[in-house]
Amino acid sequence: MRTHADTSRTQPALLRRAMTFIHENAHRDITLGDIAAAVNVTPRSVQYAFRRHLGTTPLEYLRSVRLERAHRDLQVADPTVDTVMAIAGRWGFTHAGRFSSFYKRTFGTPPSQTLRGA
Repeated sequence: MRTHADTSRTQPALLRRAMTFIHENAHRDITLGDIAAAVNVTPRSVQYAFRRHLGTTPLEYLRSVRLERAHRDLQVADPTVDTVMAIAGRWGFTHAGRFSSFYKRTFGTPPSQTLRGA
């Protein structure tokens, strides 16, 4: 999946604006409706743009942004003070098992191992 840094001028302005909104608000509890409202289109229009140009949904894209940020935080965290779930919760993941599953699928290692390796 492409990241925000891969955004090019060939992508529609609507998609670029939606991606920017997601990156700027990933730490908040945002919904598809919030993303659509931020770019002044319907939720269906946002879904269509993401599917057509990125091959994903807006909420899957949001999850990938949050996973990247949780990964970055786990890499620099202090394992004597920080916990996986505190960091995951900071990025909107409230279910430990689901977070761990998404994380391992994305990064190939459990989040606890990333934290201990920090």
